[in-house]
Amino acid sequence: MTDTMRALIAGRGPDWVLAQVPIPEPGPGQVLIRNRAAAVNNADLPMLDEADPTAGGHGEESVTGFEYAGEIAAVGDDTGHWRVGDPVMGSIPASFAEYVVADHRFVMPRPASLAPEIAAALPTGLLTEHGALTVAGFEAGQSVLITGASTGIGLIGVQIAKTLGASRVIGTTRSPGKRELLASAGADEVIVTSEQDLAGAVLAATGGEGVDVVLDHVAGQVFAETLPATAHDGHVVNIGRLAGPASTIDIDALSYRHLSIHGVSFGFTRDWETAGIIAGLLPEVIPAVERGQIRPVIDSTLPLSRPDEIAARLRSGQAAGKVVVAIDD
Repeated sequence: MTDTMRALIAGRGPDWVLAQVPIPEPGPGQVLIRNRAAAVNNADLPMLDEADPTAGGHGEESVTGFEYAGEIAAVGDDTGHWRVGDPVMGSIPASFAEYVVADHRFVMPRPASLAPEIAAALPTGLLTEHGALTVAGFEAGQSVLITGASTGIGLIGVQIAKTLGASRVIGTTRSPGKRELLASAGADEVIVTSEQDLAGAVLAATGGEGVDVVLDHVAGQVFAETLPATAHDGHVVNIGRLAGPASTIDIDALSYRHLSIHGVSFGFTRDWETAGIIAGLLPEVIPAVERGQIRPVIDSTLPLSRPDEIAARLRSGQAAGKVVVAIDD
């Protein structure tokens, strides 16, 4: 093994730059992963823009990316059960690279039958959606509303909720053309918010009761609209802020329905919390992935050597599902 690896670097301009950087070494409690595939997330572009020195960004160079899939290449001291050659996947900074170092507690097993190009598109969605359902105290038989359900992470949320026994999963999208996509992922009802009133449509679909759990990826005023669509004693979990962080809510809708509101940000969470969320995936969710019940929707797979095309696809706003980066191109 050489001392350097290929990686995508932010901080040199408007796009990522392919460069040679030192291969990281695993310290105590860490593993080195030979990365085979990575996946792009919505947070990657804002971070790229913030680092762009040609547009007033900070210009600090760093290896980017958050999701990976490959196998263990080396282990440090005190790394538990992990062994060289184990197939793995996970979510950690600096994943747009041929090698990734991760805390052994934050690595997930990758079913051997699952190709890295598919597995790389799963970790953030699995961690976030299952973690949000756990925060909401979700139980089999409850109904779930997922806003922004046609996003890559929302589609995984639909599948996890169905796998864990949701009685009804309702997904929202702004695009009428994505009805079929959501239905194929398992959504029982699709609400097109550019054509329908969200709260009214949810109440109509639930006999006027509302849903037990809301996973909100949109925020903005959509967050406010989910409150009257939630059942009494229900839970609303905000995950993303695609429509912005500000929302003006009706306090009556919150208080009279005795709702519980939760905010999560698992991409920037505490160590102990991440380890617990991963442990929670092992009994039911990872086996469901292995059985093929949970699969990411892949928009396209692009080579690491073409960072301009990767960024352009994400910026286009046309991606349906996840953009995957093939490391061994």
